[in-house]
Amino acid sequence: MVQDKINKKIDFDQVLDEVRVFAPATVANMICGFDILGFAVDSPGDEVKMYRVAEPGVRIRSIQGDEGRLPLDPDKNTVSACVAMLLHELGVANDIGVEIELIKHMPIGSGLGSSSASTVAGLFAINTLLGNPLTKEELMPFCVEGERLACGHGHADNVAPALMGGITLIRGSEPLDIIKLPVPANLFAGIVFPQVDVPTRDARQLIKEKVLLKDAVVQWGNIAGLITGLFKSDYDLISRSMHDVLIEPTRAILIPEFYTMKQIALDNGALSFGISGSGPSVVAITQGEAIAQEIVDKIQAHLSANGIDSLKYVSSVNEEGPKVL
Repeated sequence: MVQDKINKKIDFDQVLDEVRVFAPATVANMICGFDILGFAVDSPGDEVKMYRVAEPGVRIRSIQGDEGRLPLDPDKNTVSACVAMLLHELGVANDIGVEIELIKHMPIGSGLGSSSASTVAGLFAINTLLGNPLTKEELMPFCVEGERLACGHGHADNVAPALMGGITLIRGSEPLDIIKLPVPANLFAGIVFPQVDVPTRDARQLIKEKVLLKDAVVQWGNIAGLITGLFKSDYDLISRSMHDVLIEPTRAILIPEFYTMKQIALDNGALSFGISGSGPSVVAITQGEAIAQEIVDKIQAHLSANGIDSLKYVSSVNEEGPKVL
């Protein structure tokens, strides 16, 4: 059980026959805020189509865009498993049946919250289908449990912005305490996904369990400065603050051409540059869309010249989160 008790009445006469939902990709950590900061983007993301059926239970009709990598077994797929968990907690698991079509519009293992986008889309879809008995805040623990199922660690730095939209701070995990932060009007992200394999579990295992106090102090100052910069829309303070002295030096080893990509970004006007989530995707934070576009174009050209295929995305911060299509 992910919550103490859910006392919600479901009006089965109001349950929808079908619903289609999109949930966004996310940039976790926001460079200096390991496991506590993240933001949602407009593209890419994942889509879930959900249908009410007569036979009780949760089943997966199909998965598209995953190249056969995700399980169709509803007990092993995080989307269906979380939907089933929610129905159980609502006490209606034996009263309703749903079938799911999952459409992956984003790469798996990209560092852009692929599993969280799917999980959030699925949970938002079932909540919509049932007439929205739960708030986003009440859905959040189920989303976190989906991350635990997907990668063995129930963190909210991807699912929080994917569900809530915008920029989120995870102040605490036990109990879950999530705060939405202000989004400066012209903040953009230029994202490049080098198509190399960096599994989340492997990237997490590289992180040191102990850090030097002097490095921790630098990181605390950077996180505080970044949050202050967001509240003040102070782009210079945001730029000065978005530096990671704890995680990036280790994880960057796994990403080919990382420091060259970083130099390209900074030379072309990025406020900051770093790793999205556990990588290998990298992100340039910019003031304005044109700068972000120029940076991703130049980084992609550099990777191509070095024999590395990549995908690129440019987006403002998505303040809406999941939406019914």
